[in-house]
Amino acid sequence: MAEFRENSGRRTKHHDGTNSTEDPAGSTVPRGLSNHDRRRKLVLHVDLNNTILVSDAVTGQGTVAALDYFLTTVTWGRMSKHETSHIFAGRWEWLSESPSLLPPCEGAVSYYSQFGRTPGFTSAAGRRFRSVLDEHLDLLRWPEDVKADRELSVKGEDGRLYHWILPSFFQLLKDLVQEGREFAVLFRTFGSDLPRVLKAVSRALNQGAHPLFPDLPDLKLSVNTTPGKIRCSRRGIVLSRGEDRVSTREGERGVYRYLSSAQGLGGFQDHFDWWASNTFSIRGGKPLWVDPFDEHIQHIFIDDNIRHNDEDTIVHPKVFLAPGSTDTRTASTAELYNITLVQNDLLRAISDPNYFTKRIRICQENFKRNVQQGAG
Repeated sequence: MAEFRENSGRRTKHHDGTNSTEDPAGSTVPRGLSNHDRRRKLVLHVDLNNTILVSDAVTGQGTVAALDYFLTTVTWGRMSKHETSHIFAGRWEWLSESPSLLPPCEGAVSYYSQFGRTPGFTSAAGRRFRSVLDEHLDLLRWPEDVKADRELSVKGEDGRLYHWILPSFFQLLKDLVQEGREFAVLFRTFGSDLPRVLKAVSRALNQGAHPLFPDLPDLKLSVNTTPGKIRCSRRGIVLSRGEDRVSTREGERGVYRYLSSAQGLGGFQDHFDWWASNTFSIRGGKPLWVDPFDEHIQHIFIDDNIRHNDEDTIVHPKVFLAPGSTDTRTASTAELYNITLVQNDLLRAISDPNYFTKRIRICQENFKRNVQQGAG
């Protein structure tokens, strides 16, 4: 693993499981956080589609199609090179019996990487995963005894009502407030759902409109419903929201301070065309400024398209080189994985109400360990 605090001369170290319980995602979850940890402000950058939403307005995917598509990205196989008793050479050979974020073995590729978007995946080539789709659709069902909500529920292609925003996201907000944590949430999306999400979240938090979380107004969280924009070019990066405007042309430290000062919940639409022009690689991804020397702020990005392959990932981590420095370097995804970058597991985000809380705690523990290493 590459170095997180490059100038410290020490390597990153991830949580080793001491004083922890095993998390289903494969990492360990610290049981509790010290008062010092709780004083460190969290700025959570949260993707929308296939992270807290199971739908996509840009592609026109409803709940069923979006979840079916996600399964193509977490099921693995390879094109067989040799003929066997049950596989012809040049045919697809499955290497996974169940979905996973990471490949089960060397040489495995996701079905999506091999074949692209495949409508009706679990009704055809991926029928072995149909039970996974059905199980998680059932978990997403809107309460049967509650009327449809124009902003918080959505009708799927099968005519059933589903949660539009995952309940585990609202549970995260409750958990962070209960811990006494100072935090902010910034939605970060390439898509067009941001205005609607901000409106829906504002209504849930201010009016108690969510049937599973009627006490959300007690959290006293504010929502900035004005969508911001992040635009990238060779000349630099510009963030704008309402009357606010900040640019890396005045130095990257100013952008970091602006994002670190965020309060409540808000959001920015990132620059999809820039990502596409950089061949969907780390270089054109959603920018994330990280200061590994800052003991008071931790930025964490949660996105289903975060991948170890930097030629096929969605976040561009820009790590400051020294305390107070204005200069940054591009860090690899592997270097910051489960420290400031979380590859969202949509299936677990659906099935485990505490999923996001667990992932954040793992990142907090790993970040703390690396800050301590650098200071030691």
